Amino acid sequence: MSGQLDIRLASPSDEVEIRQCARNAYRPYVAEIGKEPAPMIADFQQLIATGTVYVSPTATGKVAGFIVFYPREDHMFLENVAVQPSETHRGIGRAMIGYCEAAALRLGLASVQLYTNEKMTGNLTLYLHLGYQEVERRPEDGFNRVYFEKVLAPN
Repeated sequence: MSGQLDIRLASPSDEVEIRQCARNAYRPYVAEIGKEPAPMIADFQQLIATGTVYVSPTATGKVAGFIVFYPREDHMFLENVAVQPSETHRGIGRAMIGYCEAAALRLGLASVQLYTNEKMTGNLTLYLHLGYQEVERRPEDGFNRVYFEKVLAPN
């Protein structure tokens, strides 16, 4: 991937591709978790309407990946990040997480918090590599979740 990654606010016309990206990205975990992870059944129409979904388009305008985040109390909550399997290992997920962190700093928020499923071991490793600290593990909504936080340092 060359140059700056394009990330933009999602529009209603992106919904079908966002939903497909979520299904493709999370499908490998269904058997291990025992049911569809929450992002596979999210109300993307509502999330897009509230202005909390951002997409990274390919050169042809297709959705390569998306991220859902919003301010919550004193931190930014990163609800979901997914990349089309055909677009992985190109830095898209990392770039979108960086975009979320930068948005948090612009709003004066001191940290980003998120959770993932304990069965998504690649995510557990990625978040630690990106400077997130595991803060809690607990069952919630029928899933075994691992909670992370990254304290942000202003530039």
